[in-house]
Amino acid sequence: MALLKILQYPDKRLHTVAKPIATVDEEIRRLAADMAETMYAAPGVGLAATQVDRHIRLIVIDVSEEKNRLLTLINPVILERDGEIVHEEGCLSVPGIYENVTRAEHIKARAQDSVGQTFEFEAEGLLAICVQHEVDHLDGKVFVEYLSRLKQDRIRSKLVKQQRETM
Repeated sequence: MALLKILQYPDKRLHTVAKPIATVDEEIRRLAADMAETMYAAPGVGLAATQVDRHIRLIVIDVSEEKNRLLTLINPVILERDGEIVHEEGCLSVPGIYENVTRAEHIKARAQDSVGQTFEFEAEGLLAICVQHEVDHLDGKVFVEYLSRLKQDRIRSKLVKQQRETM
């Protein structure tokens, strides 16, 4: 396994819409394992393939305290959304920034697992938030885009300045 480089906002590649995965094979499983290792090391609770510059519909998530409940979602689709919850979100592609975002409190989704089996599941709370956040990445959207234009501009400026200082 290997740690992957996470793209940093405002990198334009974060706005690439991911393509469906036609075949779940060893290459996809290896990428999912590398993504999980990268997510745990960051540390984070979710990572989309888009964030590691692979524009395919693959997500890894683990919202457990023990970090022992890895969920691999291939070609995820949110089927239903209901309720509303405001939660402070952060993102591995937007380091050090945490803002309140409104999302559905409960979702129903369909995906494939790491062997290609299709399954449906329901989620609420942090898992529902995380699935929505990561599916947004696959659709080319970063959580800061839910914020006001002023906040987006401030965040972009701050991160560009940080990136220049680390070069």
